[in-house]
Amino acid sequence: MTKDEPTTSAEAGAEAKAAPPKPGRIWEIDFLRGVSIILVIGYHLLFDLGEFVGLPKFLGWSTNLSSVAWTIAQHFFAGLFVLLSGTSSTLTRSNVRRGLKLLAVSFLVTAATYLFDPASAIFFGILQCLAFSMLLYGAAFKKAPSSVCALCGAAVLGLTALLPVVKRALVVRTDWLIPFGLTSPSFSSYDYFPLIPWFGVFLIGAALGKSVYAKKTGLLPWRMPANFVNFAGRHSLIIYILHQPLIMGLLYAFRLTH
Repeated sequence: MTKDEPTTSAEAGAEAKAAPPKPGRIWEIDFLRGVSIILVIGYHLLFDLGEFVGLPKFLGWSTNLSSVAWTIAQHFFAGLFVLLSGTSSTLTRSNVRRGLKLLAVSFLVTAATYLFDPASAIFFGILQCLAFSMLLYGAAFKKAPSSVCALCGAAVLGLTALLPVVKRALVVRTDWLIPFGLTSPSFSSYDYFPLIPWFGVFLIGAALGKSVYAKKTGLLPWRMPANFVNFAGRHSLIIYILHQPLIMGLLYAFRLTH
């Protein structure tokens, strides 16, 4: 067929059959991500009510989040969020572009929190951690098999055990190493997720995506009806970026802060 020759309906049908269908969203990943983002919002709401309003409890939940149980809970749902982000990175081709966009947003968050209150500024929070993880994955692990992702993820997690030894051996007086979990004694951040160990969690999620979700389809034979949790999972990053300004805006609007 020449360049100017029209395509027949039969040929168009054949091309349509030959083109692979675009994979749909995997609902169970959206659901789990929705659960994690809702738990994160609840955690931050309790923190804000305790820190800025002075409430000891809210709906029966303590706003003192320094207990061991709350620390474990925070690491669980934050880890779930990072793990699923790693899995989702295997289902898209635009990790570098997504990473750069998220990195720009994360720097805006750092600037905004610093201007709002330098003492509560966010340096290398979860958004920057995810942005760098997406960039590293897109640059070095996109074509790697699941076994390599799993081994490298385990190695990064293993490095976590060495951080206390390194901190004792080296006197770190700079904060230029905060992406790797090495900070000066004066460093503080209200949201801190260094690449060690969290990039390891991200890579474990990528290994699951490359193996369990290698066909880019859901594992369950049925689909859950549309619901708020899945909606939150589909828009988790936007919700994460907006929920804290919204909570603080409402607290200031109702003059609840001290």
